[in-house]
Amino acid sequence: MKLSEILIKPILTEKANGQQEKLRRYAFKVARKANKLEIKKAVESFYGVTVTNVNTSVVPGKHKSRFTKSGVVSGRKPAYKKAFVTVAEGENIDLYATI
Repeated sequence: MKLSEILIKPILTEKANGQQEKLRRYAFKVARKANKLEIKKAVESFYGVTVTNVNTSVVPGKHKSRFTKSGVVSGRKPAYKKAFVTVAEGENIDLYATI
């Protein structure tokens, strides 16, 4: 798997921002087939930091339904994989530089 296909996008929520400030832990949405070693290598090459720890979790898809003029439309949101990457002491990733 190519390094550019592993990281999909960073997760920018209040909880993730709190972990960035206190624990130096960054959250990313990653490819479902990526393992921890590939995620570590991708983050180190793209952001130029030293990764000390990688934790992953698969978020299950949810059933969603909404009411429209034509009736109830139901579907399913896709499942995805999250990676929580802890960087070394004194290093950080500036995720807001490209916004």
